[in-house]
Amino acid sequence: MFNTFKGKTLETNNRIAMAPMTRSRTSQPGNIPNEMMATYYRQRASAGLIVSEGTPISAAARGYSMTPGIYTPEHIEGWKKTTQAVHQEGGKIFAQLWHVGRRSHSDISGTKPLAPSAIKIPDQVFGPLAEGGFGMIETETPREMTLQDIRSTIADFVQAGKNAIEAGFDGVEVHAAHGYLFDTFLRLESNQRSDQYGGSQENRMRFLLDTLQALTNKIGGGRVAIRLSPYIGEGFAGDDVEIVPLTLALLEKLQPMNLAYVHFSENISRYVEVPDAFRQQVRRIYTNPIMVAGKLSKQSAQGLLDNQYADFVAFGTPFVTNPDLVSRFAHDWPLTEFDADARLTLYGGAEAGYIDYPSYQG
Repeated sequence: MFNTFKGKTLETNNRIAMAPMTRSRTSQPGNIPNEMMATYYRQRASAGLIVSEGTPISAAARGYSMTPGIYTPEHIEGWKKTTQAVHQEGGKIFAQLWHVGRRSHSDISGTKPLAPSAIKIPDQVFGPLAEGGFGMIETETPREMTLQDIRSTIADFVQAGKNAIEAGFDGVEVHAAHGYLFDTFLRLESNQRSDQYGGSQENRMRFLLDTLQALTNKIGGGRVAIRLSPYIGEGFAGDDVEIVPLTLALLEKLQPMNLAYVHFSENISRYVEVPDAFRQQVRRIYTNPIMVAGKLSKQSAQGLLDNQYADFVAFGTPFVTNPDLVSRFAHDWPLTEFDADARLTLYGGAEAGYIDYPSYQG
């Protein structure tokens, strides 16, 4: 866990990653990354790699209020504060590029949500309330994407990747998990298209693969990663019998891209336990770096590394309340619990519950 990692492009001081977590702390108007965010990430830069909170690639991609964008000059300048802070502490940071797809509302994005097909399920996201302020609101029925929408979205991802590198990020992670845009293209329930982006597994993978290829062509495979969640049903009404075999087929196509890593999100929302057999299949198919996140303990994370099922182990909420998580693990110091009070300050607000958690004093 504390060993260095040296990939084709990415090198880190340890194998511990800080997982992406929405915190909704941007400056308004414009959803601009700010000094407070830079402080938050600086405090946690002892992680070998930080993956930023989900960062919308365009206004239309947005599904949660007050999340930082990566599509205007002001966003780029704002993010430079964070990337410089992390690098000054010796850390590395990837921007998680985000298009939420149907998990949105026009009151948040300014336009009707986009999806492979015009299918809605009951779902809520963080947005403006009718009575004022912010809270959880029901999503809208999405609009089926046209071929031009798909081409424009690929271009938005490429531009966001270029913007992220300009902002000082070490790379980008494409969010293709948790019922967001790419995940809905991959799954039978949400993708009922009859064109080249629907139907067969090959067709359902096409949008994601085209986007990743365009990104790697522009900024290099070693600066591009992807997040997947084949064992999580978040954002879907039922289970998809094809998502696991499709994921394995997808990994075969990702292998020659030599991505920085593939990030598996597990054990949150509505999930199925990931069997060892799947991890072994993944390793046979995919020899490039793998990251795993999802309610890991120090012990379970070390087990994934020892079994060579993962090259990085990522932690989310433990990093919220333990900015010095790496040191706490290294010295077996007790962790500050992520309790009900911490959960209340996860989205929105100011410094309280964000940058006021102390390091361990001993």
